[in-house]
Amino acid sequence: MTQEFVITVGREAMLTAFLLAAPPLITALVVGLVISVFQAVTQIQEMTLAIVPKMVAVLIALVVAYPWLLETLTSYTTQIFQTIPSVVH
Repeated sequence: MTQEFVITVGREAMLTAFLLAAPPLITALVVGLVISVFQAVTQIQEMTLAIVPKMVAVLIALVVAYPWLLETLTSYTTQIFQTIPSVVH
């Protein structure tokens, strides 16, 4: 097991984690920005107005992105399991 191999596996793990976290985080960011602008314009400072739509939007984003998230995670896991014999030899 070389340094390059460990660095490559670590880089791929972080990239996969970022890709899996992106859909809900980006959705929460966009919805939060829209709600903040709405609250600033209307001067309604209700906390549930900020939290509930974000939670619903993130849930919808996860449901919509679920097949892609599952495929990405399965692909990465399969790749890791396929490299185990070459590391252990």
